[in-house]
Amino acid sequence: MTASLDLATDGGIATLVLNNPARLNAFTPDMLTQLDAHCATLERDPAIRCVILRGEGDRAFCAGADIKAWAPLSPFDFARHWVRDGHRIFDRLARLSKPVIGVIHAHAFGGGLELAACSDIRVMAPGATLALPESQVGIVPGWSGTQRLARLIPEPMLKEMAVFGRMIGADRALNCGFVAEVSDDPLATAQVIAAKLMTTSPRATEVAKYMIHAGANEDRAALIEALGAGMIGATDDKAEGVAAFAEKRKPAFPGT
Repeated sequence: MTASLDLATDGGIATLVLNNPARLNAFTPDMLTQLDAHCATLERDPAIRCVILRGEGDRAFCAGADIKAWAPLSPFDFARHWVRDGHRIFDRLARLSKPVIGVIHAHAFGGGLELAACSDIRVMAPGATLALPESQVGIVPGWSGTQRLARLIPEPMLKEMAVFGRMIGADRALNCGFVAEVSDDPLATAQVIAAKLMTTSPRATEVAKYMIHAGANEDRAALIEALGAGMIGATDDKAEGVAAFAEKRKPAFPGT
């Protein structure tokens, strides 16, 4: 079976599914490319209000990057393409205007944990674990495991995983706030959260996410300009400026 990252929609709720269960949903280059394309689709579809992110199969949410994909790469290609491309695509997911709910139904290791960190809220099964085992194969986290995760979980806990190779269980992930809820059926819980979100204002949730990300220094420069553009775009001044340009005349800005 070919590994894939699938996108399905049901009403205003989209679901991204890691579909490589034979290899514990490990990321392949094709899956990264598909995630990039799906993010573009989700961003431009006004009917989509929420995204659920989950993995196929029972054994893992995602075991990280497929070692068979990156092991043969030269140091240059490993850094320039595998790490930087993955980082860019994960950033794109994290910065979606639509809220993302991560369903950690089983183990999230390495890139899988970094992927889960791109969600806005996470639900975790009691028996699932989190880990950053990169040092066991002689590498370091490369898809924001030492950056975005450092903003989401305490530094000592992050060092436990990235430096000491320890696994973190659901209770500790809940206690530190990385996951919102521990559930025996995390997908069902995520669907309840998504259904509740569908009753809120789409624009208010989008702008709230932007503001929180700007405060947390997640793409702050772009978000400040986006919020400013949204504010100015609703003014009579903007409408007059555009009209004057089209009519080749000097604008008379009303100041409203």
